Amino acid sequence: MSDRDSGGGRAVVRHARAEDLERVVELVAEHAEYEKAAPPAPGLATRLAGLLFGGPGRAGEFGGPEPADEPRGPSGAETPRLRCLVAELPDGSLAGYATCSPELSTWDGVAYLHMDCLYLTSTARGHGLGPLLLDAVRAEARALGLTEIQWQTPAWNEGAIRFYDRLGATSKEKRRYSLPADPA
Repeated sequence: MSDRDSGGGRAVVRHARAEDLERVVELVAEHAEYEKAAPPAPGLATRLAGLLFGGPGRAGEFGGPEPADEPRGPSGAETPRLRCLVAELPDGSLAGYATCSPELSTWDGVAYLHMDCLYLTSTARGHGLGPLLLDAVRAEARALGLTEIQWQTPAWNEGAIRFYDRLGATSKEKRRYSLPADPA
């Protein structure tokens, strides 16, 4: 997908594979801790497998439609609801990830790519992997025929804000809210 020479070989950004899920879940937990959020709920690997690759864990547990109702690609295969890109170092270890999925804008009346997460381990930051991950997210948007990517970052995350500003992204002041669907 994309690569960068990191001195000891080439770092690569590629789509996550099933065998990456254990490490991706570790990175998600690190990301949650970094953002001062609650850790992921147990069973995340199973839920992510369903979202990324289809099969068990796809329907019901996370509010998605039943698999039979999922969109199909040109080959008839299930279109993944979530895309996960990983930054793989020359030694084969994963140092970060980005996740994204198509969403809709009511105001604009068009679809866009929502980047839910972009995270690099602390030792991987500052080596050009962030731009590689974002370039791969942009490539996902283009492949899906989408013209815009949207995301959010905590207001206190000044490093991320500087990174996004350097890339030419624009920001909008908003707060993110969440509300349980079941008020019980």
